[in-house]
Amino acid sequence: MNMPDAVQPPPVFGNDAVILVTGGAGFIGSHFIRHVLTRTDFTGTVINLDKLTYAGNLASIADVDRQFGGGRYRFVQGDITDRAMLDGLFGRHRVNAVVHLAAESHVDRSIHGPADFIETNINGTFRLLEASRQAWSGRADVRFHQVSTDEVYGSLGETGQFFETTPYDPRSPYSATKAASDHLVRAYHHTYGLPVTISNCSNNYGPYQFPEKLVPLMLLNALEGKPLPVYGNGRNVRDWLYVEDHCEAVWQILTRGRAGETYNVGGECEKQNIEVIHAICEVLEELRPSRKGRYQDLIAFVTDRPGHDQRYAINCDKIKRQLGWNQRHDFAGGLRATVSWYLQNTAWIDGVRSGEYRRWIDRNYRERTS
Repeated sequence: MNMPDAVQPPPVFGNDAVILVTGGAGFIGSHFIRHVLTRTDFTGTVINLDKLTYAGNLASIADVDRQFGGGRYRFVQGDITDRAMLDGLFGRHRVNAVVHLAAESHVDRSIHGPADFIETNINGTFRLLEASRQAWSGRADVRFHQVSTDEVYGSLGETGQFFETTPYDPRSPYSATKAASDHLVRAYHHTYGLPVTISNCSNNYGPYQFPEKLVPLMLLNALEGKPLPVYGNGRNVRDWLYVEDHCEAVWQILTRGRAGETYNVGGECEKQNIEVIHAICEVLEELRPSRKGRYQDLIAFVTDRPGHDQRYAINCDKIKRQLGWNQRHDFAGGLRATVSWYLQNTAWIDGVRSGEYRRWIDRNYRERTS
């Protein structure tokens, strides 16, 4: 049963609570922790649990560590598939809430190697749910929030939107494993009474995003004079959501959402991939013109990836009506802020564009353009 419009329950937990964020050294996770500690009235503790795989980067959360480390912010390196570690973590801390962001998340990687996605996204979520259920027996001041994706809904045609009631129809190993983890979360609510919420978000963009994703990959390739590879005809449509808006939505759901409910979170900003790439080039032309020609001339159409979903479109009326959330950033402003951040943070870029990621992206880039 849905909560009546504009009726918000009291907060699930107090301001002195302990929140466990999995994947807090990743793109969305680092932004969420920063949002909670610096942009809300929360005065409790945030524990960042991250395995530090290729996409986990402590440099993305270094400012938070400097300001709050050793007090309201604590980092723990660990794997969510390690049940003994999870039990120890819950045993040492009176955790009130879990925000579950840890996941293998890149579709291309799931096509090349799905095994890691099965292990982390499905088995890891299962073990986290079990640890939460055991630790929270008899407690009411707790909440498990699952951050998921609109990709679980499949693909749309030229019209229509994804609603919270849209049947799942995942098309990639990535989206299939996220769908499975969502189903597990719901099952734990209905079977065991675990107080859970789920959010399904559209494509996030913003500072600190790992450069395997569309916006930072195209931006950095353009700056280096490399081709900008566009799958197929570039007309696949995605809804674009600025990461800070997403973090505010997750906070509202975590603290005031109704247990058992799902909330879609989108930017209400549908754009074809080719439109996004042109927009990136236009901002770069203004902020850092190239001496070697127009950035748009680097666009190169390549063979489409297998099972490429045609269109995603999020309907987020529910979270707006029930929790009062709204986007604060339009695409033009959000993209400009993102491009500016990357231009000003070359040390962060140099740190992530090396090692395992550098080898993987070089190998697969050659495969797509050969």
